[in-house]
This record gives sequence, C-alpha cells and structure tokens, in this order.
Amino acid sequence: MGKPKMPHPYHEQHLCYLHNLDFLKSNLAEWKKLVKEPQFVCRKCGRAAANEKNLCKPSKL
Repeated sequence: MGKPKMPHPYHEQHLCYLHNLDFLKSNLAEWKKLVKEPQFVCRKCGRAAANEKNLCKPSKL
C-alpha cells in the first residue's frame, strides 16, 4: 500500500491533516508552536494558526 494521495501540495503540514494523525496527543509542545499567536483562520475547518502554510484555506485574522 502506497502513501495516501494528498488533496493539495503541502497538505501534510496542515493542522487538519496533523489532527487526523493524532499529532496533538503525542506532540503537544509542537502543536502549541503552530497555533500560538494565530494570524490566520482556515475557511474550511475553522482552525487558527500562526502561519498560513499550516491551513488549507487561510484567511488573515
């Protein structure tokens, strides 16, 4: 079985993808860095992140 197909480039860096991998449970300190002082919100899932590269459809807050 191969690597799953991503819906768009760099999706493996997005919070929605990381959440599906239970990244938060095993990497809380790293997750906090991604969401600390959010500057963007995802128009698809509603998650907020410090950097737009971590969201599928970022919109500036």
